[in-house]
Amino acid sequence: MTHVHLLPVFDFRSIDERLPMEKAPYNWGYDPQNYNVPEGSYATDPFDGAARIREFKQMVQAMHASGLRVVMDVVYNHTGWTEEALFNQLVPGYYYRQDDKGGFSNASACGNEIASERAMVRKFIVESVVYWAKEYHIDGFRFDLMGIHDLETMNAVRKALDQVDPSIFIYGEGWTAGGSPLPDSLRALKANTFKLDRIAAFSDEFRDGLRGHVFSPTDTGFISGKPGLKQSVQFGIAGAVFHPQVDYSQVNYSKAPCANEPTQAINYASCHDNHTLWDRLALSAGKKSRGLRFRMQKLAMAMVLSSQGVPFLHAGSEILRTKQGVENSFESPDSINQINWAWKETNAELFDYVQALITIRKLHPAFRMPTASMIRERLTFVEHESENVISYVLTDHANGDSWKNIMVIFNGSPEYQGVAVPPVNWTIAVNVDAAHPEGLGTFRAYNLLVPAYSAIVMFTQEDILRRD
Repeated sequence: MTHVHLLPVFDFRSIDERLPMEKAPYNWGYDPQNYNVPEGSYATDPFDGAARIREFKQMVQAMHASGLRVVMDVVYNHTGWTEEALFNQLVPGYYYRQDDKGGFSNASACGNEIASERAMVRKFIVESVVYWAKEYHIDGFRFDLMGIHDLETMNAVRKALDQVDPSIFIYGEGWTAGGSPLPDSLRALKANTFKLDRIAAFSDEFRDGLRGHVFSPTDTGFISGKPGLKQSVQFGIAGAVFHPQVDYSQVNYSKAPCANEPTQAINYASCHDNHTLWDRLALSAGKKSRGLRFRMQKLAMAMVLSSQGVPFLHAGSEILRTKQGVENSFESPDSINQINWAWKETNAELFDYVQALITIRKLHPAFRMPTASMIRERLTFVEHESENVISYVLTDHANGDSWKNIMVIFNGSPEYQGVAVPPVNWTIAVNVDAAHPEGLGTFRAYNLLVPAYSAIVMFTQEDILRRD
């Protein structure tokens, strides 16, 4: 992995830091109180201000020593309090947007929304992220409900962080939880990603294309056999940039490409919000055997890690993490939210599979092309009559890859599917059982039978017929 995304670690309201850990309720911390102070309940001594600062820095330093970069989840879109909030005590009404009746508007669904377009609010947000980057060496920022913020503020954040370290990664949720008085054209919504400078947005097109609608727990998706989602999935495979073979009229949400470049697209199947992927499959595909649902989980991991754009994995999805069916676990105890590391042994096959997929992605730049033009030139989707089969080729040493031509096939149907392949010598790197960067075996045929709910990745050093 390259980055660890931490849920809020600034000081938040819901936890009384004076209580010992065993008596304090748990909370994810999406209710900000003091943005520029580390949360005291995570410190060994919340009464010693120096302790929380020192220990936060030690945490970041330890992750850096392990080769990991640290992303901080920032919730500048609202505060935990409204009328009693520190901002409102400072200048009543100024830091928050108002509705047409003069009350607090509520695009956050948490009682208020920050007026980022106002000069001193924008100044606060920009200076705050720069402070965390300089003082705590934070390497990235994930903006909660980024669609509440205005475009100018987000681009000002990018410009300011470039002065600290241009490699600092910025991404966020390109939506809101409710209506906002700020016009859509001015907000950092997913549809406006192309107006943002090197800032990425989560692709819920890809997520819901894979697993089904996020707010319909029994809905199925491509990985569990639902037809009609091919274009939504191909939208994500192409990194949310324009690709002539994606029919945007059939994409589930966005009816046009969102990103200028694939680095602006976050592809994922699950995150901390909503059900874990394994819990979701239990609800939507519970009539299928555990073995088939296990395949679906593997298929989702393969699709996330072989697509263009930025792959994002919910921690524990590589070991069948469960929250015991709890969907919104923001205040659930450790018995629900914790990762049980015994799952790593129990589900070693999946862990090894995902680890190998990550290795393949790192070794082969064809899976992470940096520009939209390169994707259009080197990635070609191959037509298949089944709605639940997607295949494509990455051609001619794409992005300088050592593999000359790569073919990727996803079968989300409950049956074997025959897929026509160019009759050259192929080496399989990923199949239904395993993945290996040096290959799992070779074959030569006109037709390949792909097992149900599985991914195939194979490569050849020979020329193949380009399908335009």
